[in-house]
Amino acid sequence: MNNTAVDKEAVMRPASKASRFVEGVMARCTKDKGLAARLRRADNPNTEYQSWELLAAFNIDLEKDYERLPYAAISAALARSKFEKNGQLKLGEAIANCYSNNGDSGTESAQGKARLRRLLACSDTPEACRILRPLFALITSKGTQPLDYARVLNQLLSFNWQPERIKAQWAQEFYGYKPDVPVEENP
Repeated sequence: MNNTAVDKEAVMRPASKASRFVEGVMARCTKDKGLAARLRRADNPNTEYQSWELLAAFNIDLEKDYERLPYAAISAALARSKFEKNGQLKLGEAIANCYSNNGDSGTESAQGKARLRRLLACSDTPEACRILRPLFALITSKGTQPLDYARVLNQLLSFNWQPERIKAQWAQEFYGYKPDVPVEENP
């Protein structure tokens, strides 16, 4: 199959729920600075309820932690982001980039490895979201490329059911391994 056929398939494929959510939140935050401020404040378990209006508008089940928390964490990260479009930088790559110095790879940084190990030690979605919140802030402050928030959201939504697979993806992204198999998206 040639590249043109692949590109046409990608264009014709409908956007995933995660992609629609990321694009919708970014568009709304650009137009409504009050919403963006509420989402930034919602980046805390005690004030997370401030994001619920937005989450409910996207038909997110607020009673299910494994669904609500990933969307809440991603919406807060999007509100803090300086970018207006979803990026292509994978989470592991973004963590490594935060610790790269003068052309050196961040994969050799003790701090970068420690951050990755802490993320890989997570046992469930709520814990992963709790650990990712400060990582998103770090990535936003150090990043020159936008993170692929839709991919991270899909990974978080699958975390409870496939934790080892998602952790392996994050580790491979951090250390630069490029698998041939794409991440599956939730419909």
